[in-house]
Amino acid sequence: MRFDASEILARLNGGLIVSCQAYPGEAMRDPRTMVQIAHAAIVGGAAAIRLQGIADIRAAEALPVPVVGLWKDGDSDVFITPTLAHARAVADAGADIVALDGTRRSRPDGLTLTETIARLRETHDVLVMADCGSLDDAIAAENAGADILGTTLSGYSGERPKTAGPDLELIAQLSEHCHRPIVAEGRIHTPAAAAAAKDAGANSVCVGTAITHPSTITSWFVRALEEER
Repeated sequence: MRFDASEILARLNGGLIVSCQAYPGEAMRDPRTMVQIAHAAIVGGAAAIRLQGIADIRAAEALPVPVVGLWKDGDSDVFITPTLAHARAVADAGADIVALDGTRRSRPDGLTLTETIARLRETHDVLVMADCGSLDDAIAAENAGADILGTTLSGYSGERPKTAGPDLELIAQLSEHCHRPIVAEGRIHTPAAAAAAKDAGANSVCVGTAITHPSTITSWFVRALEEER
């Protein structure tokens, strides 16, 4: 870990995490491109960068801010850093924070979240961010030893409806019932939505698509023009 835990949490508090990800087959699906976008986001004030994939995380070694790393793999419901082996690989690649599925669903390797976090810490000095889908997930993840709680999977795990914007209700619930820092993530498409997420109780806000995915951003404008015809 390039930063100590207290420094990372201090940097994240009140800050913006920018998620730099491209899907397989897209023009920007290259680690060098993702890191260039990350540098641009840092110039704009990003407090941390979230990256997917081992190659991207390795390429981000020189970034001057903490890196939240994850590895999307597999075709099961749990695919965000789904196993202990994935978590260790993300840490080995240089992530300061390992983001993993923080739901209560069964993990592909049969380990519980508690076992995964405990065994990861036996070999790596990293923080763990649990991507949760509900309040019950967040409480369980906190009890399992997660350092950071994210609302990333709200609307995707079957426990909560998919909201048009950030799940402000869930953010408020986590703020009331949990003690770990909260990262609001998911469907935050405007600065106003980011501010609303912070007002609801988030310590940090993570934005991806609205900043770093030009294909989707372009489609928003095209759709708006088509609706005016």
